[in-house]
Amino acid sequence: MPDRFAGPPPKERIFNAPLLAVLLAASMPALYFFQERSRDNWLGLAFAPIDLTDGRYAGLFTSMLVHGGWVHALMNAVAALTFGAPVARLFRGPVGVGVFLALYICAGIFATLGYGLVHWGSADPLVGASGAVFGLIGAATRLLGGGGRVLPLTRRAVITTSMAWMAVNALVGLIGFAPGVEGARIAWEAHAFGFLFGILAIGPLARVFARPDERFDSSGGLGDPLR
Repeated sequence: MPDRFAGPPPKERIFNAPLLAVLLAASMPALYFFQERSRDNWLGLAFAPIDLTDGRYAGLFTSMLVHGGWVHALMNAVAALTFGAPVARLFRGPVGVGVFLALYICAGIFATLGYGLVHWGSADPLVGASGAVFGLIGAATRLLGGGGRVLPLTRRAVITTSMAWMAVNALVGLIGFAPGVEGARIAWEAHAFGFLFGILAIGPLARVFARPDERFDSSGGLGDPLR
């Protein structure tokens, strides 16, 4: 006889975040721990738009490893765990690990590159994994409410949630205030580019790498009409 009080099965329990998402989130404060104790605070890893004109491209990636303070690193870690968990669940096995990390890293690079193009020639440094994290937020936007499956881009919930994210992002950027980044310019454009990459990339990646029964919402495919 089943135990009526045993609780939900493991896959439905709260706090069952995939190990990959946990490790990604933990890496941010861990890296900042070493950054804070370094001689130059790892400022050489930052990205500045002027790097593009000078042919220096390493910062497109390395800037994701650097943060502006403990609050900055911890906020990104919490967001990476929250929104990375549903994305990590979509992709299984060793290949899934590579797909998840590729999505995260490419979103960060795309976000940083977009910021560099918008602020072409600027020498102001950019640090943080926020662009990559917003890539996970964009991808998760098409998963939340879909039972773990990818919702169509045209679904009303996807559109309204995306608009809400971008409105808050633009508002925070224009006001210029966010915890942990006092006195620094908020790269809201990088967040937007990262979000755009994630919300678009999750569809093709799911078609190729997710299990057939978990790819798309059962009520329709990528081009479902508004509901």
